[in-house]
Amino acid sequence: MGYKLIGYVKLRDLKQMPPEDIKALDVMNISFGYLKEGKVGLNGREIYQEDIKRIKDINPDIKIVLSIGGWTAGGFSTAVKDDKGRALFVTSALETIREWDLDGIDIDWEYPCIGIAGIDWAKEDKENFTYLMKGLREGMDTLESEKRHYIVSIAAGGDAYFTRCTQMDRVAKYVDYVQLMTYDLRGGFSVVTGHHTGLYSNPEDLFESCTDKAVESFLQAGVPCHKIVIGAAFYSRLWKGVPDRNHGLMQAAGSTGGYGPGYGDLMERFENKNGYQRYWDDEAKAPYLFNGENFISYDDKESLSCKAEYIKEKGLCGIMYWEYCLDTKRELTQFLREKLT
Repeated sequence: MGYKLIGYVKLRDLKQMPPEDIKALDVMNISFGYLKEGKVGLNGREIYQEDIKRIKDINPDIKIVLSIGGWTAGGFSTAVKDDKGRALFVTSALETIREWDLDGIDIDWEYPCIGIAGIDWAKEDKENFTYLMKGLREGMDTLESEKRHYIVSIAAGGDAYFTRCTQMDRVAKYVDYVQLMTYDLRGGFSVVTGHHTGLYSNPEDLFESCTDKAVESFLQAGVPCHKIVIGAAFYSRLWKGVPDRNHGLMQAAGSTGGYGPGYGDLMERFENKNGYQRYWDDEAKAPYLFNGENFISYDDKESLSCKAEYIKEKGLCGIMYWEYCLDTKRELTQFLREKLT
């Protein structure tokens, strides 16, 4: 079985991608297109079209998919509330795919039925999300040919709240795969330190959110294992004012876990440097750093190796990461490819 490696990449970073990384990826999610007045679009074709062509020349098998949404990106609930709105959404998405010569659409609606990011929402989002995915699949099928398959995928919150607010058993029929955002599981809303992208939960932890529990939640909701993609973080979460106990793990900090350094910066200036010591939680299969005051949660090569083995053991679809530019050392894409092979 070929396990998929999927990366979120900004348009501005395409030009800097070395051939080795391009060849390693199965799918590249372009982050992000826009949703404006109910229409999907992507700016900058005259600037970035040559970069798209270069990538496909280097790796003819790669799928380049347009991702719509992201944290605080609203407009979905209003745009897809009725048949007319959904038809406009789908039609404009297809036009953008054709215009840019892309291979599909990825919906990163954060989140149906939930307005915590300051976006529009309604209880009807639960059903309308399903109708949207059905419409996108039917629309993409009109573009299909014997030589080209068009992808429909989603990025899903990595916890049970997402399955409660959607009809994943129905959605799963229309998507090629479901990408679980199994990161930010701890951080912005928690003053208690922990693993923001751990594979498992530590039995001593008050909070149980982890990759494994997310996978089980989506399996129970009706998503088959071969359509589940787990997430990897190329960035960290950082807590300040942490008591010097238990190497800072599972402690009440003086702040919530804000965004910390990206992987490249972590390797350059933090891991076993400048007073920070790396520790390994063997229960969670997750690394962390502590300097006596600040606690950092992240993914590294050891935790990513554990995630790759987990994918194989569970028969999952693959792994995706957020996001490419944060690996300034250009190590992890090729590393993941090797581990998934």
